[in-house]
Amino acid sequence: MIVAKTLAEFAQAYSNLENKADIGFVPTMGALHEGHISLVKESAKRCSHTVVSIFVNPTQFNNKQDLETYPRTLEADCKLLEECAVDIVFAPRVIDIYPQEDTRVFDLGGLDNYGEGPRRPGHFNGVAQVVTRLFDIVKPAYAFFGEKDFQQVAIIKYFVKDLNYPLTIVPCSIIRESDGLAKSSRNTLLTPAQRAAAPHIYKTLCKAVELKGKYSPKEVAAILAKEIDENPELETEYIEIIDADTLRPIENWNDAENLRLWCAVYARPVRLIDNIGL
Repeated sequence: MIVAKTLAEFAQAYSNLENKADIGFVPTMGALHEGHISLVKESAKRCSHTVVSIFVNPTQFNNKQDLETYPRTLEADCKLLEECAVDIVFAPRVIDIYPQEDTRVFDLGGLDNYGEGPRRPGHFNGVAQVVTRLFDIVKPAYAFFGEKDFQQVAIIKYFVKDLNYPLTIVPCSIIRESDGLAKSSRNTLLTPAQRAAAPHIYKTLCKAVELKGKYSPKEVAAILAKEIDENPELETEYIEIIDADTLRPIENWNDAENLRLWCAVYARPVRLIDNIGL
């Protein structure tokens, strides 16, 4: 496994790959956990070579404090990846990804009008900036993303098709702790009390299945939010039940065939997101 910390080092490592037409790519912001490793393993199963990027992308943070406090554990990440079938770890500098200010504005198909979009202005455009830049550098055949960021996956699939990138986006299932908490790099920032409370989010979301036929989608969301907020360590920002194809919140259960419930909950100052299929 080669760790490339500059564009030049990556180009050298990349030139030594035998089959460049079959590269699997796992973009990450580091602080790796089993969720990331599941993506790496999926790539190793499908592809001749696997590239993992580790880059905390400044353009997708609309909260400066969140950018500053985001965990950075490159040495530990590389040790973890050494045990996997990874050919190259690309851990570039900001200047490698953005040699000049990236002013591109992307068509996201309106998929950023819901969920995280209005609550994190500019976030998904920043995701599009970094992901397209990384795709242009790595030139993968497949790219693997976790469904914990369900909206992000939908948006990436949209602009990959819109911009005619010759690659396949592979969504991978959420990996959870034994107590149900979705694995996230931000979990390391939780206090012991917050970590003990956080599984309450997923357990509450699962109750939507039994409530579905008894109440409207908005009523179910309100019931779940109230139950989450009964825990003093947690504060719901939003819970929505959506059409999983358009990402629009639904008014009635028959508004869509493919339903998803997603949420953002604060264990302040940490912000946790999760989602489940209905």
